[in-house]
Amino acid sequence: MSHTPIKVVLFLGSTRVGRMGVRVAEFMKKHLMAKGYDVDLFDPLELKFPMLEQPMHFYQDKSQIPEWLTDLNSRVLSADAYVLVSAEYNNSISPALTNMMNHFPPRSYAFKPSLIVTYSMGRLGGTVAGSHLRSFTSILGCPSVPLALTIPEVMKALDESGKPQQDHLDGRAVKAIDQLDWMTTALKDKRAKSGNPQSLM
Repeated sequence: MSHTPIKVVLFLGSTRVGRMGVRVAEFMKKHLMAKGYDVDLFDPLELKFPMLEQPMHFYQDKSQIPEWLTDLNSRVLSADAYVLVSAEYNNSISPALTNMMNHFPPRSYAFKPSLIVTYSMGRLGGTVAGSHLRSFTSILGCPSVPLALTIPEVMKALDESGKPQQDHLDGRAVKAIDQLDWMTTALKDKRAKSGNPQSLM
């Protein structure tokens, strides 16, 4: 029997000039692909998410939902798990990340796990933003795995291609993805046996 790859949406949460998030996203993408995951990168600069005016589930007339939003929601809905890459802005989550993810309803994320990856130019690696993201993902319905990957002094930790410059980063990424893999497999199996859980949302 052929193995169906686990589908992951990787949300890159930065639009800032000179953003370091691309390095982090490439680093995570390489590790996820090495695990055999099918990775779908959501880059807000490429996908051109507008400032959120109306989430798709707020449309009374579903025929009025923009086609681009319907198409992107299908990709979010078909994913088995999510990886969130966020910088830290004023001790909180990247606004580009929340703006992007809030376009989609909690039902699209329902009962699928997430992995939080934060970074910063300083020594804390975005840990405060990471703690806020735990609440955010829980409310969305895609609770995060126990291990959050934090990358302090990201400009030194990863080169421009996302190659780690510190020996411990690969091991931390592997451990975090192992947790994601365990939870993703368990919940995917439960959904297959119990049917669509969206009615519980």
